Amino acid sequence: MTRVWDGVMHAVVLLVAAFVMALAFPRTDWWLTSWLGLAPLLVIATIRRPGPAFFWGWASGTLFFTVLLRWLHFTFQIYSAIPWPLVWGPLILLAAYCGLWTGVVSWAVSWLTARRSAAFALAVAPFLWVAAEWLRGHLFGGFPWGTLGYSQYLRLRVIQIAELAGVHGVSFLLLAVNAALAGCLVLSRRHALTGVVAAGVLLGATLLFGTIRLAETAPGPQVRVSVIQPSIEQPLKWEPRYTQETLDIYFALLRRLAGAHSQLIVWPETAAPTILRRDPALVDRLAAASAELGAPMVVGSIDVVGERFRNTAFLINAAGIGGRYDKIQLVPFGEFVPLSGLLGFVRGWAQFIAELEAGTRAVVFNAPPAPFGVVICYEGIFPDLFRQFVRDGALLMLNMTNDAWFGRTSGPEQHLTMYPFRAIEHRISVVRAANTGVSAFIAPSGMIVRRLNLFERDVMTEGVSLRTRRTLFTRVGDWLGLLSLAVGGAALAASWRRAAPMGTV
Repeated sequence: MTRVWDGVMHAVVLLVAAFVMALAFPRTDWWLTSWLGLAPLLVIATIRRPGPAFFWGWASGTLFFTVLLRWLHFTFQIYSAIPWPLVWGPLILLAAYCGLWTGVVSWAVSWLTARRSAAFALAVAPFLWVAAEWLRGHLFGGFPWGTLGYSQYLRLRVIQIAELAGVHGVSFLLLAVNAALAGCLVLSRRHALTGVVAAGVLLGATLLFGTIRLAETAPGPQVRVSVIQPSIEQPLKWEPRYTQETLDIYFALLRRLAGAHSQLIVWPETAAPTILRRDPALVDRLAAASAELGAPMVVGSIDVVGERFRNTAFLINAAGIGGRYDKIQLVPFGEFVPLSGLLGFVRGWAQFIAELEAGTRAVVFNAPPAPFGVVICYEGIFPDLFRQFVRDGALLMLNMTNDAWFGRTSGPEQHLTMYPFRAIEHRISVVRAANTGVSAFIAPSGMIVRRLNLFERDVMTEGVSLRTRRTLFTRVGDWLGLLSLAVGGAALAASWRRAAPMGTV
């Protein structure tokens, strides 16, 4: 009976912790829960055998991602033909896959406790967590959504360390604090105090570094950039009867930029309601608008290359099309179907499943007002891809996206949380143009300087700083993810043949 009661209590504590930790992300932004929410799982992992520890880790991770990704239910419900009883199925499957990594970390902590000690396992836990995040962000095309560090996107003093170690640096800090809290419950006083001091030093150094960085004045020249948020409902974007009205909305918004002295104008992803290169009248109209406003424009459009469709950003100037970038990182089950020979039947299930061809290289537009790169849609959540543009010479980064598929859910807000980290990682300004939101200007400090709300139809113009330095992250990339893989793997390998000493903690 006692064992059953313990199981019930473990389930209640873990699932409540997982639920509230998911609320650390938008829209609730209960950021503090990320500093506490994993401690119960770490405690249970150190006191349970590896099998049950894996189960509880997987269950809590699956609940966390179900709550976090609940906005996907809206998309499947509105834009798919999946029967109502099964509409939660894709979300649960994705959450279970992501939660699997939490289960693996829980298993590893339990296994290291059995082989070595709880103190050793908790010391290695931050490396294990970051290694799991890194693998989830790279395997099978990668899905880094919900990386724990993103929950702190509004805590500017904390996230400045992204310049050194990316978003995983913040995840590592959060895990170190959670591990120290767990240690206070399962370790001897001496070992627990060691963990608390180590986490305290790491937190103090992080806050000191953040304070110093935020006290610096913004260096370098500025350029004036405008963004257009047209707020076109997704069912109307490609409706032929609505094409002229869509264009009227865009050009009415463009007229608001007269006198704004913009040096660059950014439209959202797939903004053109026709295939731009097959619509010379629209190209001429855009070129004329560019000449009148005295600023080039970056316009998103579907393009056709041979017989294949691509998601493209076109540079439009007074002479017409002056350059292009084809999206490299396509959305699985959105812009292509993985293992299409086996899973191709799912294309008939949903309106949002397309079959696009990926681009092959990052493109830096060496055009006025300064060299800039463009990441389309969720490409910006992949630090390695974003870094390619910066290393190739981009002094300014743009993100054009269409999050209308997700309606008024928390999805677009969660998408925004990734870009303060991309800005800090390279000390570069990021300008976002989103169809229905969230459009924003993000400073090199990671501060969201200005934004538009969801489904707000408007334009914004701001002066943005150009990149003037190469950070450690720009130079070496996600070294902490690779280090965590090495440390976690070495800890598991070294403990393989070693039994836990009697009486250790």
